[in-house]
Amino acid sequence: MDQTLTDDLVVLTSVLPPQFQAALNEINDPDNLVEIVLDLGRKPEARFTHGERYLSEHEITEADIDYITARIGDFSGDNRAGIPRTLHRISAIRNRKGRVVGLTCRVGRAVFGTMDIIRDIVESSKSVLLLGRPGVGKTTMLREAARVLAESKRVVIVDTSNEIGGDGDIPHPAIGKSRRMQVPTPLLQHEIMIEAVENHMPEVIVIDEIGRELEAEAARTIAERGVQLIGTAHGQTLENLLMNPTLMDLVGGIQSVTLSDEEARRRGTQKSILERKAPPTFDILVEIQDRNRVAVHGDVAASVDALLRNRPIPPEIRTRSVETGEIEINRPEARVYVAPRQGERVSARRERGRGDGKMGDRPAMSPQRQEIARDPGAPRKTMALYPYGVSQDRLETAAKALNVPIRIVGEPEQADAVLTLKNYYKKRPAPIVDSERAGVPVYVLRSNTIAQMEGILEDLFDVTAKDDPFALAMVETDDAIQRVLNGLHSVELAPQSAFVRRFQHERIRQANLFSRSLGKEPKRRVRVYASEVG
Repeated sequence: MDQTLTDDLVVLTSVLPPQFQAALNEINDPDNLVEIVLDLGRKPEARFTHGERYLSEHEITEADIDYITARIGDFSGDNRAGIPRTLHRISAIRNRKGRVVGLTCRVGRAVFGTMDIIRDIVESSKSVLLLGRPGVGKTTMLREAARVLAESKRVVIVDTSNEIGGDGDIPHPAIGKSRRMQVPTPLLQHEIMIEAVENHMPEVIVIDEIGRELEAEAARTIAERGVQLIGTAHGQTLENLLMNPTLMDLVGGIQSVTLSDEEARRRGTQKSILERKAPPTFDILVEIQDRNRVAVHGDVAASVDALLRNRPIPPEIRTRSVETGEIEINRPEARVYVAPRQGERVSARRERGRGDGKMGDRPAMSPQRQEIARDPGAPRKTMALYPYGVSQDRLETAAKALNVPIRIVGEPEQADAVLTLKNYYKKRPAPIVDSERAGVPVYVLRSNTIAQMEGILEDLFDVTAKDDPFALAMVETDDAIQRVLNGLHSVELAPQSAFVRRFQHERIRQANLFSRSLGKEPKRRVRVYASEVG
């Protein structure tokens, strides 16, 4: 969509002294004019997108300042004034006695079409925060968002400095059918935000420049009432916002958490860590990098959690071509999670040891697992595993028993698969939820036993008894255990090496039975007993 600019620049220049108007007409570059700066005792300066130009060689006098202030509206509590039914903003600098000694006359423009780059996001009914440095176009995009949403929803703008809807009682046509509530003083913005929800039944609230803690709290209150929020804040990136103690609540806030010794060891972190304190007020965050390029964090909660773990999720980058207006979207590479079918029970192998002989439900093998599964004759690839509530020592023992290469990692984002126990999985802890959200398969064990772990590893690495003599020896051990559990006093196993016998003893001990090695090498073997032998 082509962009159309409307700025009523003639109205702004008409409040300037005649000599300054003449200088601007001589420069004749209205499309690139950003602001006019007038400071007492200095030369008047016009700032363009490509540089600055002086409007006169003479210094600004008090008469020049008075000439302008007499032709504009009153200054509000934030030292801003405007021109009725325009979007221009004039900000004052005062001396210690309150007299105006400087003016910044900023050109206000309505740019129709600037929101196309994030239109699908704004129309998603999710709360959206626009983040960017001053002058990058946040308010312009916000104004356009209000106009577009007002075509189908009830939209109320909380206009702190009349910058969105323009000065005066009649709002600028650029906001479309949106209704505008003016704020008498910036200190009351949070109260007007709540009033807008309570009195006017909006479906969307539009807020410009959330900058105070009370405003952040009001925004959270509004979001919890089910109203869509579209707002802006100063900052360049999500990291900036997290470091801002006033505004961090907009993205959930940060709190220090002290972990237990066991949990700290499991995560491989210090005992004191930072975690997100609450759900974010805004679902989506858009970093406006320039007028034709934005970075989108589609899930603010996930992005914040990843940042706090020092593993940031790359944002989606959207770029608009200046020549054609076409929008290019570059999404970060996503990992695919293949969930099990509804009601499907994956139980390829029976549990070796006590129990009902069934393995816990787990996801079907994903494309990543298929890549790791061994082709006949090919060496197995090392698999990164994240055990949550699962004994690392037993897992490593199971891997050695099957002769499969694994690597224990401290964060689920680093893992090819997550292993957890059934009782942990039912509680839906954050690492499990995060893993599923990130596309990392989660495998559920019924119990914290080597037998269960071997069953999972056999499936992950596609191990069978005929592949590995060791696996065959462990199958024999499991059969002997079952026979003893069924009533036999003892069962003797086939001779094995010392390495294999060590794992056989461990397996028998896990089944709460007893064992002893008999004979001499190379015919030394293990015998399984139902009770301890003297």
